[in-house]
Amino acid sequence: MSHVTRRQVVGSGLAAAALSSLPASAQSGPVRIAFIDPLSGFMAPVGDGGLKQFEFEAERINAAGGVAGGRKLEVVGFDNKLNPQEAIVQLEKAIDQGIRFVSQGNGSSVASALIDAIEKHNARNPRQSVMYLNYAAVEPIFTNDKCSFWHFRFDADSDMKMSALTDYIKGQPDLKRIYIIGQDYSFGKALAESAVKMLAAKRPDIQIVGNELHPLARVRDFSPYITKIRSAGAQAVITGNWGNDMQLLIKASSDAGFNVPYFTYYGGGLGAVAGIGRGGVGLVRQVTEWHSNIPDIGMDDIVRAFKAKHRNLDYYYYRVKVMFDMLAKAMNDTKSAEPREVALALEGMDIPIETGRAQMRKDNHQLIQPLFISTLSDNVRFDIDNTGFGFKTDVKIEGQATAMPTTCQMRRPGA
Repeated sequence: MSHVTRRQVVGSGLAAAALSSLPASAQSGPVRIAFIDPLSGFMAPVGDGGLKQFEFEAERINAAGGVAGGRKLEVVGFDNKLNPQEAIVQLEKAIDQGIRFVSQGNGSSVASALIDAIEKHNARNPRQSVMYLNYAAVEPIFTNDKCSFWHFRFDADSDMKMSALTDYIKGQPDLKRIYIIGQDYSFGKALAESAVKMLAAKRPDIQIVGNELHPLARVRDFSPYITKIRSAGAQAVITGNWGNDMQLLIKASSDAGFNVPYFTYYGGGLGAVAGIGRGGVGLVRQVTEWHSNIPDIGMDDIVRAFKAKHRNLDYYYYRVKVMFDMLAKAMNDTKSAEPREVALALEGMDIPIETGRAQMRKDNHQLIQPLFISTLSDNVRFDIDNTGFGFKTDVKIEGQATAMPTTCQMRRPGA
């Protein structure tokens, strides 16, 4: 193919083959990255938005000269329907097509399945190894007990984010009663556990008045949940909800006139602010690696270029830019697109980024970068979802202050 990116996945009946059996054109043609995320169903807007940003970053790298001696990056979309079993099917299709780099972010249950499948595949096929670039699945176990040489995470994990949020809450003495609500799968459970533990250590006077999980991507009306939260006397809410679950939760709160602070991971996620509206101004806070209204960091032209190309989307995944920059550096430094060589080059990599520095830990493959706590505001330079509202910084946390201890015992190939 001559295309820079490819959105449609062609049928795959080819058997997987070792690299040595691939034609020379496959070794010198585009370096393909499989994007395995929901592209249909309730969470499709999140997956589609992510795919568009992946394509945008690939085009940016290609315009700068490509990777590994001028090869182009090509992004191939695979629809996993937010289902772990379907994700494995799509992974197998990608491998059958000779794709050696895969990326996913939405759903830690999906991420867990991919880590297991890639570990097994690479053990059986060391000459056809596959590397997993995790841009958003944040369950801490992936860089702790379940760590893998082939897995690299470019988003802060849930504990890192919760530590930042609870440090912020510690400085809010009027908050005494907090409700925790999240999606009923591994990430939602991990977030709730860390919130309870960290609040008890930092603010033992705070009462957790509710700790509830709801079905992932199935709730269409959150008003019954808002009724329970209000009845519990909550003064604030902590949630890790994302996608439509984020949007509908806070919209229900706003519609009910229940105007309390929401401490979120994904309050600025794709589509969330459009659903939240003015009712979230001054109340919705998020912890992220960036937002588009951080002043004077040299990102404005990139934000404008993305908005010009995708008028209904906002430049959300700064970490994807960092991921592509680090991936390109690893391939250029090694002059290779072999996953093992790229992985070794990524370990310990430390680069300047617009918000400070990014370092990929060698011991567990967790990216360390600055984090920001910001609040939904009006009168902003860049708004979200064409609403007139965007985020402004409350606190910046330098990268090294976000690092957490790890239980990872990394097993490297050949060790």
